[in-house]
Amino acid sequence: MLWITVALGGCFLAVRWGLRDAPLLWFAALRALAGGVALAAVAVAQRRPLPRSAGSWGSIGALGLVNVSLAFAAMFAGIAGLATGTAAVLANAQPLLILLPAWWLYGERLTARAGIALAVGFGGLLVVAVPGGGGSGAGLSLLSALAVTAGTLMMRRLGGVDVVVASAAHLLIGGAVLAGVAAAVEGAPHIAWTPRFAAVLAFLGLVATAATTLAWFVETRRCPLSSLTPWMFLVPVVGLVIGVIVLGEHPGAWTVTGVALVLLSMRVALTHHGIAGAGPGHLHAADGPPPGTRPAAPVNA
Repeated sequence: MLWITVALGGCFLAVRWGLRDAPLLWFAALRALAGGVALAAVAVAQRRPLPRSAGSWGSIGALGLVNVSLAFAAMFAGIAGLATGTAAVLANAQPLLILLPAWWLYGERLTARAGIALAVGFGGLLVVAVPGGGGSGAGLSLLSALAVTAGTLMMRRLGGVDVVVASAAHLLIGGAVLAGVAAAVEGAPHIAWTPRFAAVLAFLGLVATAATTLAWFVETRRCPLSSLTPWMFLVPVVGLVIGVIVLGEHPGAWTVTGVALVLLSMRVALTHHGIAGAGPGHLHAADGPPPGTRPAAPVNA
């Protein structure tokens, strides 16, 4: 979870750099397609089984529309309209959004401590969002967080499908839809294939999309969501730090206060799982289905 959060935190700077050389929607589509192609190559090389039912393909298609087409478009547009750190905070509200659905869909118990963490973290997001510009950039970043949350829940219910195949297929489907929308909205792609853009696209496609998507989906299939999502609070912290160091952004007092509240909520949530003082390396995922949840689909990775 630690390397996943660092990689995702770095993608906000990478997106901002890449937008200098490519239109927004085309850039988002290329990121998804690059990640999908990489995972598809792995699936082919390992001869992983394809889904056999139309229902499974329909679920994968819906996952691609929500978790890729909608989430990526909203994320990129939010980054374009906000400071890097603010966009990173708002686009990663998933830990706050997923607790109630996880309780409703999978029977994961929502304790009083988790409720406190939810309230404190949500307050921190509001503190960051309001002075950070609000408007369409904030709304789009939050829409991206909602889409990613829905995608996580959808993937967990996608039983009987190889996780590598599902990850690759939903990225390719979502990326293809994004490319179609980009062609309709932005016209032919006018991309400056500079070394900077090539490096940014490689990082986003291979590391911050293919690798992180597969790792995240594997973990969500075998661990309680309430034990995983608090780690995602580190993503905006990484994004804020990178924005300050690399881009010279200067977060105001409200932003710092909001981030402090978000980190506090993360500590409350991790303490609930008895690992607050153990360090990231001690976060253990059980081999079987998470306690108190419905049986998850088998993991083939």
